[in-house]
Amino acid sequence: MSHPRSSGPLLGIRVLELAAVVAGPTAGQILADLGAEVIKVEPPGGDAARHIGPAKDGTALWWKFLGRNKRSIALDLSTAGGRDVLLRLLPTADVLIESYRPGTLERWGLSPQVLQASNSRLVIARITGYGRRGPRASQPAFGTLVEALSGFASLNGAAEGPPTLPPVALADYLTGFAAAIAVLAALRARDCGQADGQTAEVNLLSPLLALLNLQIIQCDQTGVTPRRIGNRMATTAPRNVYATGDGQWVAVSGTTPKTAATLLRLAGRPDLPEQDWFATGAGRYAHVGEIDQAMRDWASRHSLADLLQAARAAGATVGPVHEIGQLLADEQIASNDLIIPVNDPDLGLARMPGLLFELDRTPGSVRWLGQELGQSTDAVLGELDVTPDEIAALRAAGAIR
Repeated sequence: MSHPRSSGPLLGIRVLELAAVVAGPTAGQILADLGAEVIKVEPPGGDAARHIGPAKDGTALWWKFLGRNKRSIALDLSTAGGRDVLLRLLPTADVLIESYRPGTLERWGLSPQVLQASNSRLVIARITGYGRRGPRASQPAFGTLVEALSGFASLNGAAEGPPTLPPVALADYLTGFAAAIAVLAALRARDCGQADGQTAEVNLLSPLLALLNLQIIQCDQTGVTPRRIGNRMATTAPRNVYATGDGQWVAVSGTTPKTAATLLRLAGRPDLPEQDWFATGAGRYAHVGEIDQAMRDWASRHSLADLLQAARAAGATVGPVHEIGQLLADEQIASNDLIIPVNDPDLGLARMPGLLFELDRTPGSVRWLGQELGQSTDAVLGELDVTPDEIAALRAAGAIR
């Protein structure tokens, strides 16, 4: 299969992705979208993401997104033949991303020292669950366990309800973003002569802790442990979602005194912004019940369309609560290519999130969706001058698929 030529600021960068499911593959997908050639090195059974989540006519939908713009090769790194192929690939690579349990690559004789001995300019991103030190370092980790451990679940959900896990792979996606940033920083240091290749350690916990920065500092400095408060935010009011008169939902955010005052005047309560306590976020949150009731009453008297029209006229910070299906028809999202159509031989035209950001001179692109397992194995090995007879021998030995 031929593919459109890569474009983007990472054109000429080769990435070996030895990572499974979400965090590492997200980092690889971001780099691939930016023009890097990402060779996804999968075990003979394939990345588990090929078998998770909904499918259409036997085609895994999650994989099509996580595997986009990548070339798939299948190597069994537990075999001598598979390791030999990887070591032959290393001198051609700029980056290697791996997310095996700590100690796995070392057990296979593929430690960072061995990898960088083959290529001193190699940037290695190692993704773990809990970090490489401490009592949990060797334990298996999924994003769910980290979302619970990090404190996120304890803060998420209704005040009277249980701790609530996110409905998406939040820890994994955030870690993928962090790993991509780490790779770009290490490449920058390498190419500016600050350092040769180096290893970036990334774990699932760190990005979530960064997300909870205010709550952690608050607990440390005041001794107050933040609690679940539903859709409210303890630093300001109003901030919530409200049911509209036609059975839909509207979101409001009054972060500053000015925006909060606009909302309350729109809701027919101009008396509230005149109160002394209204001038600070803490003051407004101390009266959050009264503020919420005013906003709730206002929303319940109008349809969503009327609310949005009135908010636009007043310059109020109000927006609709979309369901996922509504995103596909949203004019704002379409106007900015936030969801894009991509042609795929299995799915036909498939719509999915576009690139994370736009570059006006070296834009990235989505060129193809996730390949079949091992689809590029023979092509990649051929580029390394591995002969057809050698490829056949490796396949017979189970080292490649």
